[in-house]
Amino acid sequence: MNNFSSRTLWRFGYSARLLKTNRFRTAASNTSFPAVWMLLAQYSGRIPGLFVVVKKNTFFTMPETVEDKANLEVYSPHPEVRGMTLLNREAFKRTVVVPVLKVKKEIVNTLLKSLKHTVLQRPGLKRVVEDPEDEDSRLVILDPHKIPEFSLGQSEQEVLKQLNIRPEVSKYNLELTYENFKSEEILRAVLPEGQEVTSGFSRVGHIAHLNLRDHQLPYRYLIGQVIIDKNPGITCVVNKTSIIDSTYRNFQMEVLAGESNLVTKVKENNIAYELDFSKVYWNPRLSTEHGRIVELLKPGDVLFDVFAGIGPFAIPAAKKKCHVFANDLNPESYKWLLHNCKLNKVDNKIKAFNMDGRDFLLGPVREELSKELQLLKEEQKTSFHIVMNLPALATEFLDVFRYLLAGEPCSTASLPTVHCYGFSKHDDPAKDIQERAEASLGTSLDGRCSTYLVRNVAPNKEMLCISFQIPADVLYKRPCPDEGEEQAPFMALGFQATPFVVSGWSHLVSPVGHFSCVTAMLYSGVSAEGAGRTERLHMCSSCRASCALGNSAPLL
Repeated sequence: MNNFSSRTLWRFGYSARLLKTNRFRTAASNTSFPAVWMLLAQYSGRIPGLFVVVKKNTFFTMPETVEDKANLEVYSPHPEVRGMTLLNREAFKRTVVVPVLKVKKEIVNTLLKSLKHTVLQRPGLKRVVEDPEDEDSRLVILDPHKIPEFSLGQSEQEVLKQLNIRPEVSKYNLELTYENFKSEEILRAVLPEGQEVTSGFSRVGHIAHLNLRDHQLPYRYLIGQVIIDKNPGITCVVNKTSIIDSTYRNFQMEVLAGESNLVTKVKENNIAYELDFSKVYWNPRLSTEHGRIVELLKPGDVLFDVFAGIGPFAIPAAKKKCHVFANDLNPESYKWLLHNCKLNKVDNKIKAFNMDGRDFLLGPVREELSKELQLLKEEQKTSFHIVMNLPALATEFLDVFRYLLAGEPCSTASLPTVHCYGFSKHDDPAKDIQERAEASLGTSLDGRCSTYLVRNVAPNKEMLCISFQIPADVLYKRPCPDEGEEQAPFMALGFQATPFVVSGWSHLVSPVGHFSCVTAMLYSGVSAEGAGRTERLHMCSSCRASCALGNSAPLL
Protein backbone atom coordinates (compact mmCIF):
# COMPACT_ATOMS: atom_id res chain seq x y z
CA MET A 1 0.00 0.00 0.00
CA ASN A 2 2.88 2.34 0.75
CA ASN A 3 4.03 2.11 -2.87
CA PHE A 4 0.85 3.83 -4.07
CA SER A 5 0.84 7.60 -4.39
CA SER A 6 -1.87 9.58 -2.65
CA ARG A 7 -3.19 10.52 -6.08
CA THR A 8 -3.58 6.86 -7.04
CA LEU A 9 -5.38 6.12 -3.80
CA TRP A 10 -7.67 9.10 -4.28
CA ARG A 11 -8.67 8.05 -7.76
CA PHE A 12 -9.29 4.46 -6.70
CA GLY A 13 -13.04 4.05 -6.58
CA TYR A 14 -13.72 7.01 -8.85
CA SER A 15 -12.54 5.58 -12.14
CA ALA A 16 -11.52 2.39 -13.84
CA ARG A 17 -9.29 1.66 -16.76
CA LEU A 18 -9.93 -0.90 -19.44
CA LEU A 19 -7.34 -3.62 -19.66
CA LYS A 20 -6.38 -4.71 -23.15
CA THR A 21 -4.83 -8.09 -23.75
CA ASN A 22 -2.13 -8.64 -26.34
CA ARG A 23 -3.01 -10.93 -29.14
CA PHE A 24 -1.31 -14.30 -29.04
CA ARG A 25 0.85 -14.89 -32.06
CA THR A 26 1.36 -18.37 -33.49
CA ALA A 27 2.74 -19.87 -36.65
CA ALA A 28 2.52 -23.32 -38.16
CA SER A 29 5.57 -25.50 -37.71
CA ASN A 30 7.82 -26.02 -40.69
CA THR A 31 7.45 -29.74 -41.33
CA SER A 32 8.37 -31.58 -44.51
CA PHE A 33 5.44 -32.37 -46.78
CA PRO A 34 4.78 -34.52 -49.78
CA ALA A 35 5.30 -32.77 -53.09
CA VAL A 36 1.59 -32.39 -53.79
CA TRP A 37 1.11 -30.47 -50.53
CA MET A 38 4.02 -28.21 -51.37
CA LEU A 39 2.49 -27.51 -54.78
CA LEU A 40 -0.82 -26.54 -53.20
CA ALA A 41 0.98 -24.34 -50.69
CA GLN A 42 2.61 -22.34 -53.48
CA TYR A 43 -0.79 -21.29 -54.76
CA SER A 44 -2.77 -21.19 -51.54
CA GLY A 45 -1.86 -17.55 -50.90
CA ARG A 46 -2.64 -16.46 -54.45
CA ILE A 47 -5.95 -18.08 -55.33
CA PRO A 48 -8.90 -16.68 -53.33
CA GLY A 49 -11.23 -19.45 -52.22
CA LEU A 50 -8.64 -22.23 -52.42
CA PHE A 51 -8.53 -24.28 -49.23
CA VAL A 52 -6.72 -27.34 -48.02
CA VAL A 53 -7.54 -29.70 -45.17
CA VAL A 54 -5.52 -30.06 -41.99
CA LYS A 55 -6.42 -33.43 -40.47
CA LYS A 56 -7.00 -33.85 -36.77
CA ASN A 57 -4.41 -35.88 -34.84
CA THR A 58 -1.77 -35.72 -37.55
CA PHE A 59 1.76 -34.35 -37.62
CA PHE A 60 1.26 -33.06 -41.15
CA THR A 61 0.66 -29.30 -41.29
CA MET A 62 0.89 -26.68 -43.97
CA PRO A 63 4.33 -25.18 -44.51
CA GLU A 64 4.88 -21.76 -42.98
CA THR A 65 3.61 -18.99 -45.26
CA VAL A 66 3.54 -15.21 -45.10
CA GLU A 67 -0.05 -15.41 -43.92
CA ASP A 68 0.87 -17.89 -41.18
CA LYS A 69 3.65 -15.64 -39.87
CA ALA A 70 1.22 -12.77 -39.72
CA ASN A 71 -1.48 -14.70 -37.91
CA LEU A 72 -1.42 -12.13 -35.14
CA GLU A 73 -1.87 -9.39 -37.72
CA VAL A 74 -4.22 -11.25 -40.01
CA TYR A 75 -6.53 -8.25 -39.97
CA SER A 76 -3.78 -5.73 -40.65
CA PRO A 77 -3.72 -3.95 -44.03
CA HIS A 78 -0.91 -4.48 -46.52
CA PRO A 79 2.47 -3.28 -45.15
CA GLU A 80 2.95 -1.03 -48.19
CA VAL A 81 0.39 1.49 -46.84
CA ARG A 82 2.84 2.59 -44.11
CA GLY A 83 3.50 6.34 -44.42
CA MET A 84 0.49 7.06 -46.67
CA THR A 85 -0.80 10.64 -46.20
CA LEU A 86 -3.49 10.73 -48.89
CA LEU A 87 -6.01 7.92 -48.67
CA ASN A 88 -5.77 5.25 -51.39
CA ARG A 89 -8.38 2.61 -50.58
CA GLU A 90 -7.19 0.17 -53.26
CA ALA A 91 -3.79 -0.17 -51.55
CA PHE A 92 -5.41 -1.92 -48.59
CA LYS A 93 -6.35 -5.09 -50.47
CA ARG A 94 -4.71 -8.30 -49.31
CA THR A 95 -5.37 -12.05 -49.10
CA VAL A 96 -5.09 -13.87 -45.78
CA VAL A 97 -5.40 -17.51 -44.76
CA VAL A 98 -8.18 -18.28 -42.29
CA PRO A 99 -9.53 -21.53 -40.77
CA VAL A 100 -12.85 -22.95 -41.96
CA LEU A 101 -15.10 -25.89 -41.16
CA LYS A 102 -16.91 -27.85 -43.84
CA VAL A 103 -20.53 -28.27 -42.76
CA LYS A 104 -23.72 -29.56 -44.35
CA LYS A 105 -25.81 -26.53 -45.21
CA GLU A 106 -28.86 -27.67 -43.23
CA ILE A 107 -27.00 -27.47 -39.91
CA VAL A 108 -25.07 -24.25 -40.54
CA ASN A 109 -27.34 -22.09 -38.38
CA THR A 110 -27.15 -24.55 -35.49
CA LEU A 111 -23.36 -24.52 -35.67
CA LEU A 112 -23.22 -20.71 -35.81
CA LYS A 113 -25.21 -20.52 -32.59
CA SER A 114 -23.09 -23.14 -30.86
CA LEU A 115 -19.78 -21.58 -31.92
CA LYS A 116 -20.86 -17.91 -31.83
CA HIS A 117 -17.68 -16.90 -29.96
CA THR A 118 -15.42 -18.79 -32.37
CA VAL A 119 -16.77 -17.90 -35.81
CA LEU A 120 -15.44 -14.87 -37.71
CA GLN A 121 -16.84 -11.49 -36.66
CA ARG A 122 -15.62 -8.81 -39.06
CA PRO A 123 -17.37 -5.83 -40.68
CA GLY A 124 -18.45 -6.57 -44.23
CA LEU A 125 -17.27 -10.20 -44.19
CA LYS A 126 -19.50 -13.22 -44.55
CA ARG A 127 -19.12 -15.92 -41.93
CA VAL A 128 -20.43 -18.58 -44.31
CA VAL A 129 -19.30 -19.07 -47.91
CA GLU A 130 -20.07 -21.65 -50.56
CA ASP A 131 -17.98 -24.79 -50.83
CA PRO A 132 -16.46 -24.82 -54.34
CA GLU A 133 -16.28 -28.63 -54.23
CA ASP A 134 -19.69 -29.52 -52.79
CA GLU A 135 -22.90 -27.59 -53.40
CA ASP A 136 -24.60 -29.33 -50.45
CA SER A 137 -21.99 -28.05 -48.01
CA ARG A 138 -20.87 -24.67 -46.75
CA LEU A 139 -17.63 -23.37 -45.33
CA VAL A 140 -17.97 -21.69 -41.92
CA ILE A 141 -15.12 -19.22 -41.40
CA LEU A 142 -13.57 -19.27 -37.94
CA ASP A 143 -11.69 -16.48 -36.18
CA PRO A 144 -7.96 -17.22 -36.64
CA HIS A 145 -7.24 -15.64 -33.26
CA LYS A 146 -9.54 -18.16 -31.59
CA ILE A 147 -8.09 -21.14 -33.49
CA PRO A 148 -4.30 -20.86 -33.05
CA GLU A 149 -2.31 -23.08 -35.36
CA PHE A 150 -5.62 -24.11 -36.96
CA SER A 151 -6.24 -26.50 -34.09
CA LEU A 152 -9.64 -26.83 -32.45
CA GLY A 153 -9.90 -26.62 -28.69
CA GLN A 154 -11.59 -29.22 -26.53
CA SER A 155 -14.86 -27.27 -26.24
CA GLU A 156 -15.14 -26.79 -30.00
CA GLN A 157 -14.47 -30.48 -30.59
CA GLU A 158 -17.26 -31.39 -28.17
CA VAL A 159 -19.71 -29.17 -30.10
CA LEU A 160 -18.74 -30.75 -33.40
CA LYS A 161 -19.09 -34.22 -31.92
CA GLN A 162 -22.63 -33.47 -30.75
CA LEU A 163 -23.58 -32.16 -34.19
CA ASN A 164 -21.90 -35.10 -35.92
CA ILE A 165 -19.47 -32.82 -37.79
CA ARG A 166 -16.01 -34.04 -38.70
CA PRO A 167 -13.45 -32.06 -36.65
CA GLU A 168 -11.33 -31.11 -39.65
CA VAL A 169 -10.07 -27.56 -40.03
CA SER A 170 -9.36 -26.34 -43.54
CA LYS A 171 -7.41 -23.31 -44.71
CA TYR A 172 -9.21 -20.79 -46.83
CA ASN A 173 -7.85 -17.80 -48.77
CA LEU A 174 -9.92 -14.79 -47.79
CA GLU A 175 -9.62 -11.49 -49.65
CA LEU A 176 -9.75 -8.37 -47.47
CA THR A 177 -10.40 -4.84 -48.72
CA TYR A 178 -10.42 -1.36 -47.16
CA GLU A 179 -14.06 -1.88 -46.15
CA ASN A 180 -13.15 -4.90 -43.99
CA PHE A 181 -10.63 -3.12 -41.77
CA LYS A 182 -11.47 -1.13 -38.66
CA SER A 183 -10.34 2.47 -38.38
CA GLU A 184 -7.79 1.65 -35.67
CA GLU A 185 -6.26 -1.10 -37.85
CA ILE A 186 -6.01 1.27 -40.80
CA LEU A 187 -4.38 4.05 -38.81
CA ARG A 188 -2.02 1.67 -37.04
CA ALA A 189 -0.85 0.42 -40.43
CA VAL A 190 -0.41 3.93 -41.85
CA LEU A 191 1.26 5.82 -39.00
CA PRO A 192 4.93 5.21 -38.16
CA GLU A 193 5.47 2.07 -36.08
CA GLY A 194 5.48 2.56 -32.35
CA GLN A 195 3.65 5.89 -32.41
CA GLU A 196 0.31 6.51 -30.72
CA VAL A 197 -2.73 5.93 -32.90
CA THR A 198 -5.81 8.13 -32.51
CA SER A 199 -9.07 6.40 -33.35
CA GLY A 200 -11.23 8.00 -30.63
CA PHE A 201 -13.01 11.30 -30.94
CA SER A 202 -15.80 13.38 -29.42
CA ARG A 203 -18.99 13.29 -31.43
CA VAL A 204 -21.09 16.44 -31.60
CA GLY A 205 -24.01 15.73 -33.89
CA HIS A 206 -22.60 15.09 -37.37
CA ILE A 207 -19.17 16.42 -36.30
CA ALA A 208 -16.23 14.34 -35.07
CA HIS A 209 -13.90 16.44 -32.93
CA LEU A 210 -10.24 15.35 -32.74
CA ASN A 211 -7.34 16.63 -30.69
CA LEU A 212 -4.37 15.32 -32.68
CA ARG A 213 -0.82 15.24 -31.40
CA ASP A 214 2.09 16.73 -33.34
CA HIS A 215 3.31 13.42 -34.80
CA GLN A 216 -0.18 12.75 -36.21
CA LEU A 217 -0.58 16.08 -38.00
CA PRO A 218 1.06 15.00 -41.32
CA TYR A 219 -1.64 12.31 -41.57
CA ARG A 220 -4.56 14.47 -40.40
CA TYR A 221 -6.49 14.56 -43.68
CA LEU A 222 -6.24 10.80 -44.08
CA ILE A 223 -7.31 10.33 -40.44
CA GLY A 224 -10.31 12.58 -41.03
CA GLN A 225 -11.43 10.66 -44.10
CA VAL A 226 -11.04 7.29 -42.38
CA ILE A 227 -13.23 8.46 -39.50
CA ILE A 228 -15.95 9.55 -41.92
CA ASP A 229 -15.72 6.24 -43.79
CA LYS A 230 -15.95 4.10 -40.66
CA ASN A 231 -18.56 6.03 -38.67
CA PRO A 232 -22.03 6.34 -40.20
CA GLY A 233 -23.58 9.74 -39.58
CA ILE A 234 -20.25 11.57 -39.32
CA THR A 235 -20.01 14.01 -42.21
CA CYS A 236 -17.46 16.49 -40.84
CA VAL A 237 -14.19 15.98 -38.97
CA VAL A 238 -12.41 18.85 -37.20
CA ASN A 239 -9.15 19.12 -35.29
CA LYS A 240 -8.57 21.60 -32.47
CA THR A 241 -5.73 23.95 -33.39
CA SER A 242 -5.62 26.10 -30.24
CA ILE A 243 -6.33 25.84 -26.53
CA ILE A 244 -9.76 26.79 -25.19
CA ASP A 245 -10.15 30.53 -24.78
CA SER A 246 -10.99 31.10 -21.10
CA THR A 247 -13.13 34.13 -21.97
CA TYR A 248 -15.66 32.56 -24.33
CA ARG A 249 -14.64 28.88 -23.95
CA ASN A 250 -14.27 28.22 -27.67
CA PHE A 251 -11.24 27.35 -29.78
CA GLN A 252 -9.88 27.50 -33.31
CA MET A 253 -10.34 24.38 -35.41
CA GLU A 254 -9.49 23.01 -38.84
CA VAL A 255 -11.88 20.99 -40.96
CA LEU A 256 -9.98 17.83 -41.96
CA ALA A 257 -12.59 16.05 -44.05
CA GLY A 258 -16.20 16.30 -45.16
CA GLU A 259 -18.51 19.31 -45.18
CA SER A 260 -17.66 22.59 -43.48
CA ASN A 261 -21.05 23.01 -41.82
CA LEU A 262 -20.44 23.37 -38.08
CA VAL A 263 -24.01 24.15 -37.06
CA THR A 264 -25.29 20.89 -35.63
CA LYS A 265 -27.91 19.20 -33.49
CA VAL A 266 -27.23 17.05 -30.44
CA LYS A 267 -29.37 15.16 -27.97
CA GLU A 268 -28.37 14.80 -24.33
CA ASN A 269 -30.44 13.17 -21.59
CA ASN A 270 -33.46 13.19 -23.93
CA ILE A 271 -33.21 16.94 -24.58
CA ALA A 272 -32.37 18.40 -28.00
CA TYR A 273 -29.90 21.25 -28.48
CA GLU A 274 -28.72 23.15 -31.54
CA LEU A 275 -25.42 25.01 -31.69
CA ASP A 276 -22.59 26.35 -33.80
CA PHE A 277 -19.68 24.20 -32.65
CA SER A 278 -17.14 26.74 -33.89
CA LYS A 279 -18.52 29.53 -31.68
CA VAL A 280 -19.77 27.95 -28.43
CA TYR A 281 -18.57 25.41 -25.88
CA TRP A 282 -20.04 21.92 -25.94
CA ASN A 283 -18.53 18.77 -24.45
CA PRO A 284 -20.45 15.48 -24.83
CA ARG A 285 -18.29 13.97 -22.07
CA LEU A 286 -20.17 16.09 -19.52
CA SER A 287 -23.55 14.48 -20.18
CA THR A 288 -23.43 12.38 -17.00
CA GLU A 289 -22.42 15.38 -14.89
CA HIS A 290 -25.24 17.51 -16.28
CA GLY A 291 -27.67 14.76 -15.37
CA ARG A 292 -26.18 14.33 -11.88
CA ILE A 293 -26.69 17.97 -10.93
CA VAL A 294 -30.21 18.16 -12.37
CA GLU A 295 -31.09 15.03 -10.42
CA LEU A 296 -30.37 16.98 -7.20
CA LEU A 297 -33.05 19.54 -8.02
CA LYS A 298 -36.72 19.36 -7.05
CA PRO A 299 -39.67 21.13 -8.71
CA GLY A 300 -39.85 24.65 -7.35
CA ASP A 301 -36.13 24.92 -6.60
CA VAL A 302 -34.16 27.91 -7.88
CA LEU A 303 -31.09 27.42 -10.10
CA PHE A 304 -28.56 30.13 -10.89
CA ASP A 305 -26.30 28.98 -13.75
CA VAL A 306 -23.38 31.41 -13.80
CA PHE A 307 -21.61 30.03 -16.91
CA ALA A 308 -24.60 28.48 -18.66
CA GLY A 309 -23.31 27.94 -22.19
CA ILE A 310 -26.19 26.86 -24.42
CA GLY A 311 -28.17 25.48 -21.47
CA PRO A 312 -27.27 21.85 -20.56
CA PHE A 313 -27.96 22.56 -16.86
CA ALA A 314 -30.57 25.29 -17.26
CA ILE A 315 -32.94 23.72 -19.77
CA PRO A 316 -33.39 20.30 -18.09
CA ALA A 317 -33.81 22.13 -14.76
CA ALA A 318 -36.55 24.29 -16.27
CA LYS A 319 -38.23 21.18 -17.68
CA LYS A 320 -38.20 19.89 -14.11
CA LYS A 321 -40.25 22.98 -13.15
CA CYS A 322 -37.41 24.79 -11.42
CA HIS A 323 -37.02 28.57 -11.55
CA VAL A 324 -33.89 29.19 -13.61
CA PHE A 325 -31.58 32.19 -14.03
CA ALA A 326 -28.99 31.43 -16.72
CA ASN A 327 -26.05 33.58 -17.77
CA ASP A 328 -23.16 33.44 -20.21
CA LEU A 329 -20.63 36.08 -21.23
CA ASN A 330 -20.27 34.75 -24.80
CA PRO A 331 -22.83 36.51 -27.04
CA GLU A 332 -23.01 33.41 -29.26
CA SER A 333 -23.70 31.14 -26.29
CA TYR A 334 -26.39 33.56 -25.13
CA LYS A 335 -27.96 33.52 -28.60
CA TRP A 336 -28.05 29.72 -28.74
CA LEU A 337 -29.27 29.55 -25.13
CA LEU A 338 -32.30 31.61 -26.10
CA HIS A 339 -32.75 29.49 -29.24
CA ASN A 340 -32.66 26.22 -27.26
CA CYS A 341 -35.04 27.57 -24.64
CA LYS A 342 -37.58 28.15 -27.40
CA LEU A 343 -36.74 24.82 -29.03
CA ASN A 344 -37.55 23.02 -25.77
CA LYS A 345 -40.52 25.27 -24.91
CA VAL A 346 -39.05 26.60 -21.65
CA ASP A 347 -38.36 30.18 -22.75
CA ASN A 348 -40.98 31.41 -20.26
CA LYS A 349 -39.31 29.53 -17.39
CA ILE A 350 -35.74 30.76 -17.82
CA LYS A 351 -34.44 34.30 -17.32
CA ALA A 352 -31.35 34.58 -19.52
CA PHE A 353 -28.51 37.08 -19.16
CA ASN A 354 -25.46 37.99 -21.25
CA MET A 355 -22.97 39.42 -18.75
CA ASP A 356 -19.77 38.70 -16.86
CA GLY A 357 -20.19 35.97 -14.24
CA ARG A 358 -19.09 38.26 -11.41
CA ASP A 359 -21.60 40.92 -12.45
CA PHE A 360 -24.30 38.26 -12.67
CA LEU A 361 -23.60 37.17 -9.09
CA LEU A 362 -23.43 40.72 -7.76
CA GLY A 363 -26.54 41.76 -9.69
CA PRO A 364 -29.40 39.35 -10.52
CA VAL A 365 -28.28 36.60 -8.12
CA ARG A 366 -27.88 38.93 -5.13
CA GLU A 367 -31.16 40.66 -5.92
CA GLU A 368 -33.09 37.41 -6.20
CA LEU A 369 -31.54 35.84 -3.09
CA SER A 370 -32.17 39.00 -1.03
CA LYS A 371 -35.81 38.96 -2.05
CA GLU A 372 -36.56 35.24 -1.89
CA LEU A 373 -34.68 34.32 1.28
CA GLN A 374 -36.46 37.05 3.25
CA LEU A 375 -39.86 35.78 2.10
CA LEU A 376 -39.03 32.13 2.64
CA LYS A 377 -41.00 30.49 5.41
CA GLU A 378 -39.58 27.73 7.55
CA GLU A 379 -42.03 25.13 6.28
CA GLN A 380 -41.12 25.82 2.65
CA LYS A 381 -38.79 23.29 1.01
CA THR A 382 -37.33 25.50 -1.72
CA SER A 383 -33.60 25.01 -2.31
CA PHE A 384 -31.25 27.43 -4.04
CA HIS A 385 -28.44 26.07 -6.22
CA ILE A 386 -25.63 28.02 -7.90
CA VAL A 387 -23.75 26.15 -10.66
CA MET A 388 -20.33 27.49 -11.66
CA ASN A 389 -19.03 25.36 -14.51
CA LEU A 390 -15.94 27.24 -15.65
CA PRO A 391 -13.26 24.84 -14.36
CA ALA A 392 -10.31 26.98 -15.44
CA LEU A 393 -11.42 29.97 -13.35
CA ALA A 394 -14.57 29.29 -11.33
CA THR A 395 -12.91 29.07 -7.89
CA GLU A 396 -11.62 32.61 -8.39
CA PHE A 397 -15.22 33.87 -8.44
CA LEU A 398 -16.10 32.44 -5.02
CA ASP A 399 -14.93 35.57 -3.20
CA VAL A 400 -18.08 37.26 -4.52
CA PHE A 401 -20.09 35.39 -1.88
CA ARG A 402 -18.28 37.12 0.99
CA TYR A 403 -20.96 39.37 2.48
CA LEU A 404 -23.05 39.20 -0.66
CA LEU A 405 -26.21 39.71 1.43
CA ALA A 406 -27.08 42.01 4.32
CA GLY A 407 -29.42 41.55 7.25
CA GLU A 408 -30.31 38.60 9.43
CA PRO A 409 -29.26 35.21 8.00
CA CYS A 410 -31.87 32.81 6.71
CA SER A 411 -32.21 29.33 8.19
CA THR A 412 -29.28 26.99 7.65
CA ALA A 413 -31.42 24.71 5.50
CA SER A 414 -32.16 27.56 3.09
CA LEU A 415 -28.56 28.64 2.53
CA PRO A 416 -27.67 28.41 -1.19
CA THR A 417 -25.68 25.39 -2.36
CA VAL A 418 -22.77 26.07 -4.73
CA HIS A 419 -21.52 23.52 -7.26
CA CYS A 420 -18.14 24.86 -8.37
CA TYR A 421 -15.93 23.14 -10.95
CA GLY A 422 -12.16 23.15 -11.24
CA PHE A 423 -9.15 21.42 -12.74
CA SER A 424 -6.38 19.96 -10.61
CA LYS A 425 -2.96 18.45 -11.26
CA HIS A 426 -2.32 18.00 -7.55
CA ASP A 427 -1.47 14.61 -5.99
CA ASP A 428 -4.64 15.01 -3.91
CA PRO A 429 -7.08 16.82 -6.24
CA ALA A 430 -9.94 16.88 -3.71
CA LYS A 431 -7.78 18.58 -1.10
CA ASP A 432 -6.43 20.99 -3.70
CA ILE A 433 -9.81 22.24 -4.92
CA GLN A 434 -11.10 22.52 -1.36
CA GLU A 435 -8.13 24.65 -0.30
CA ARG A 436 -8.56 26.92 -3.31
CA ALA A 437 -12.26 27.35 -2.55
CA GLU A 438 -11.47 28.10 1.11
CA ALA A 439 -8.92 30.73 0.09
CA SER A 440 -11.53 32.54 -2.00
CA LEU A 441 -14.27 32.26 0.60
CA GLY A 442 -12.00 33.09 3.52
CA THR A 443 -13.33 30.26 5.66
CA SER A 444 -12.82 26.56 6.28
CA LEU A 445 -15.05 24.05 4.50
CA ASP A 446 -13.95 21.05 6.58
CA GLY A 447 -17.00 18.87 7.15
CA ARG A 448 -19.13 21.25 5.06
CA CYS A 449 -18.33 20.22 1.49
CA SER A 450 -18.13 17.25 -0.84
CA THR A 451 -15.98 16.71 -3.92
CA TYR A 452 -16.85 14.65 -6.97
CA LEU A 453 -14.52 13.50 -9.74
CA VAL A 454 -16.15 14.52 -13.01
CA ARG A 455 -13.59 13.12 -15.46
CA ASN A 456 -9.93 12.65 -16.22
CA VAL A 457 -9.09 15.46 -18.65
CA ALA A 458 -5.49 14.48 -19.41
CA PRO A 459 -2.70 12.51 -17.75
CA ASN A 460 -2.44 13.85 -14.17
CA LYS A 461 -5.22 16.38 -14.75
CA GLU A 462 -8.65 15.92 -13.19
CA MET A 463 -11.88 17.86 -13.45
CA LEU A 464 -13.76 18.01 -10.14
CA CYS A 465 -16.88 19.53 -8.66
CA ILE A 466 -16.90 20.83 -5.08
CA SER A 467 -20.35 21.33 -3.56
CA PHE A 468 -21.12 23.20 -0.35
CA GLN A 469 -23.71 25.41 1.30
CA ILE A 470 -22.37 28.95 1.64
CA PRO A 471 -21.75 29.47 5.39
CA ALA A 472 -23.98 32.15 6.89
CA ASP A 473 -20.99 33.99 8.36
CA VAL A 474 -19.59 34.27 4.84
CA LEU A 475 -22.78 35.10 2.96
CA TYR A 476 -24.23 37.69 5.35
CA LYS A 477 -22.86 41.04 6.46
CA ARG A 478 -24.05 41.59 10.02
CA PRO A 479 -24.25 45.24 11.20
CA CYS A 480 -22.83 46.18 14.62
CA PRO A 481 -25.59 46.62 17.26
CA ASP A 482 -24.80 50.32 17.67
CA GLU A 483 -23.92 50.98 14.07
CA GLY A 484 -24.78 54.45 12.90
CA GLU A 485 -25.19 56.12 16.29
CA GLU A 486 -21.68 57.58 16.35
CA GLN A 487 -21.10 57.64 12.62
CA ALA A 488 -21.90 61.32 12.00
CA PRO A 489 -19.15 62.78 14.24
CA PHE A 490 -16.49 60.73 12.47
CA MET A 491 -17.80 61.59 9.03
CA ALA A 492 -17.64 65.23 10.12
CA LEU A 493 -13.93 64.73 10.81
CA GLY A 494 -13.44 63.94 7.17
CA PHE A 495 -13.10 60.14 7.09
CA GLN A 496 -14.02 58.80 3.67
CA ALA A 497 -14.54 55.39 2.08
CA THR A 498 -10.93 54.54 1.29
CA PRO A 499 -9.28 51.36 -0.09
CA PHE A 500 -6.65 49.67 2.08
CA VAL A 501 -4.96 46.26 2.28
CA VAL A 502 -4.81 43.61 4.98
CA SER A 503 -2.72 40.46 4.42
CA GLY A 504 -2.72 40.89 0.68
CA TRP A 505 -6.52 41.34 0.30
CA SER A 506 -8.10 44.57 -0.98
CA HIS A 507 -10.51 46.13 1.49
CA LEU A 508 -12.75 49.12 1.67
CA VAL A 509 -13.30 51.35 4.70
CA SER A 510 -17.04 51.76 4.48
CA PRO A 511 -18.73 55.09 5.32
CA VAL A 512 -21.05 52.92 7.43
CA GLY A 513 -18.13 51.29 9.25
CA HIS A 514 -18.28 50.14 12.84
CA PHE A 515 -17.31 53.45 14.47
CA SER A 516 -18.71 52.44 17.86
CA CYS A 517 -16.55 49.34 18.27
CA VAL A 518 -14.27 49.06 21.26
CA THR A 519 -10.81 48.16 20.12
CA ALA A 520 -9.73 44.58 20.65
CA MET A 521 -7.05 44.27 17.99
CA LEU A 522 -4.70 46.69 16.29
CA TYR A 523 -3.43 46.31 12.76
CA SER A 524 -0.08 48.08 12.54
CA GLY A 525 0.80 49.62 9.23
CA VAL A 526 -2.80 49.60 8.01
CA SER A 527 -4.22 53.06 7.65
CA ALA A 528 -7.10 55.12 6.42
CA GLU A 529 -6.78 58.51 4.85
CA GLY A 530 -8.90 61.17 6.53
CA ALA A 531 -8.82 64.92 7.07
CA GLY A 532 -5.24 65.16 5.91
CA ARG A 533 -3.87 62.75 8.51
CA THR A 534 -3.37 59.02 8.97
CA GLU A 535 -5.37 57.16 11.61
CA ARG A 536 -4.82 53.61 12.82
CA LEU A 537 -7.59 51.08 12.25
CA HIS A 538 -9.01 49.10 15.15
CA MET A 539 -11.35 46.16 15.17
CA CYS A 540 -13.83 44.97 17.76
CA SER A 541 -14.06 41.34 18.81
CA SER A 542 -17.62 40.97 17.49
CA CYS A 543 -16.64 42.18 14.02
CA ARG A 544 -13.16 40.68 13.78
CA ALA A 545 -14.03 38.02 11.22
CA SER A 546 -15.94 40.30 8.89
CA CYS A 547 -13.32 43.04 8.98
CA ALA A 548 -10.50 40.59 8.34
CA LEU A 549 -12.28 39.38 5.22
CA GLY A 550 -12.54 42.80 3.74
CA ASN A 551 -16.15 43.85 4.23
CA SER A 552 -15.48 46.82 6.50
CA ALA A 553 -13.06 48.07 9.12
CA PRO A 554 -14.06 50.00 12.26
CA LEU A 555 -12.26 53.19 13.08
CA LEU A 556 -11.52 54.73 16.45
